[in-house]
Amino acid sequence: METKLLDLSGKEIGKYELPEFLFSLKPDPFFLHEAVKYYLANKHRGTACTKTRSEVSGGGHKPWKQKGTGRARAGSTRSPVWRKGGIVFGPRPHSHRREMPETKRRAALADALSAKYAAGEVFVVENLDFKEAKTKAFAAFCRGMSLDGKRVLFVTDKPDANFHRASRNIPRANWSLAANLNAYEVLRHGRLVFTASGMAALANLGKRED
Repeated sequence: METKLLDLSGKEIGKYELPEFLFSLKPDPFFLHEAVKYYLANKHRGTACTKTRSEVSGGGHKPWKQKGTGRARAGSTRSPVWRKGGIVFGPRPHSHRREMPETKRRAALADALSAKYAAGEVFVVENLDFKEAKTKAFAAFCRGMSLDGKRVLFVTDKPDANFHRASRNIPRANWSLAANLNAYEVLRHGRLVFTASGMAALANLGKRED
């Protein structure tokens, strides 16, 4: 299983052998849905909070006497039926965290990569070594790769200062280390651009974990 190896101008300079255990699987959409829900749930901060009637300030006295006014009985202005009163069964801070075994997370990543490869959305470039940290150079690279307007994830083996500075003003362009790649990030981006060293790092990581 191989794909084109491209240079920074988008021209083919050779072939790159892809690891079959990551790109040749038949994706299970139900399993990928489970994985995406896991990652989204763990990104949920769960800080929404409302006050109950015991937490709302005020309401320390009975607004009017029990009988003789012709009004409905009321014991506090902080009752949930009053304007600015407490909230019944409102959201409270809590954890939305889910658990998924590491083996399943690795399997989900392989399924997601296989789905992207089958859709023709995986590219491998020789490197992303920009001589200068210029947005103009990075924009020209994206045009040469036909990546304009696409949500793109660049995967490398290590951080590169020039690449980060050149790409940070380009909307919809993100990056990830191969060691941190997961199924959710793969699926939420329209294109995946690996450096040759990033792909090798991902393959070696998978072999060590197996």
